[in-house]
Amino acid sequence: MSMTLAYWCLLIAALMPYLWATVAKANGKRYDNRDPRAWQARQDNPRSNAAYAAHLNAFEAFAPFAAGVLAAQMAGVDTNWIVILSIVFVVCRVLHGVFYIAGKAPLRSLVWAIGFLCVVALLALAALAAI
Repeated sequence: MSMTLAYWCLLIAALMPYLWATVAKANGKRYDNRDPRAWQARQDNPRSNAAYAAHLNAFEAFAPFAAGVLAAQMAGVDTNWIVILSIVFVVCRVLHGVFYIAGKAPLRSLVWAIGFLCVVALLALAALAAI
């Protein structure tokens, strides 16, 4: 496999917070771009609030994922592992947002944990390869 797939996964993961922000805005009442944080704080639609929570969590997850992909590549980890872990991470992050919005907390937590383990695996493989 080519690192190109892992780089596409980086791009998708970087854009994912904006997908969930768009969903939050679409499910809220009359979006106010002059004060978006206060607007979101006033929302009472559970879908808008869940999408906003997914938005924030996607930002939190991106930096460690990006660090893991780049560290693994720099350390010479087998490209196949990097690509597989990257794809699984992105799939889990998409499902995380979907389950968040759908109110499926156990499934949301499960895919969050799998995505987190992908990041841990990337970083651990990089550390082991650097020995």
